[in-house]
Amino acid sequence: MQRAYPQVDGRCELPLLHTAGGLVGGDQLTLRAHLAPGSQALLTSVAAQKVYGTVGRSRLVPQGQWARQSLHFSLEAGSDLEWLPQELVLFAGGLLEQNLTVELAAGASWLGMDVVRLGRSAAGETLGQGCWRSRLQVCRRGPEGRRWELVDPLEISGASLAAEHGMAGQPVLGSLVWAAPQPLGAAALAQLLANCRSDRQGLEGDLACGALDQGLIARYRGPSSQAARFWFTRVWARIRAARGLSAPELPRVWPFQEQPLGSG
Repeated sequence: MQRAYPQVDGRCELPLLHTAGGLVGGDQLTLRAHLAPGSQALLTSVAAQKVYGTVGRSRLVPQGQWARQSLHFSLEAGSDLEWLPQELVLFAGGLLEQNLTVELAAGASWLGMDVVRLGRSAAGETLGQGCWRSRLQVCRRGPEGRRWELVDPLEISGASLAAEHGMAGQPVLGSLVWAAPQPLGAAALAQLLANCRSDRQGLEGDLACGALDQGLIARYRGPSSQAARFWFTRVWARIRAARGLSAPELPRVWPFQEQPLGSG
């Protein structure tokens, strides 16, 4: 964890650095964060995460070995966490399984983003025999116990790389999820979704968003990780505005040449 920075609104910005050159088969990363009541934080990563290929690389384990990443966020009442890592690049033959669990108390807010590039497409590489698995679970604790707000398992490999109901041959997949602190009124939610959809203008790829019982979910599928980042950053700004919060302050470690909050 690098030096923490206070943002203008008092939120604590924490950049995370993985000191290795990337993940290889058998590697396991675990990140746990607990937010005290009323605390505010933004977690991001210093650079893109690389996951190297293992399928067919070893005579001993020709089927490859999985790298695994486990994330657990626990938020107390009134706390607010934004999890905004930079993109992940899964090399050809790479195997990655990610499990992300979010536990929220009443009045807590969590916003999370994932952008994944399947293969180094700039070099003409695809994911090949690799696989991306992800399982996101968001639950809220209340007086009557736990309520699941979202359970979202994904697996991209093999036929789903080309299938229309999978990646349709596109190399970039992105997801953004917001678990709101309170349910939004119907009019406010409809306006938020309309604003988020208008922000797709000028960006290439398939971009869609919809409502959760208490929040929203957005998806990206297309050729450009930049387009995914730009749209998700605009959605983030719309959510901040809908909550009456200050406009986002882009993390210091994000690429300086990018201006995602500008118009398409």
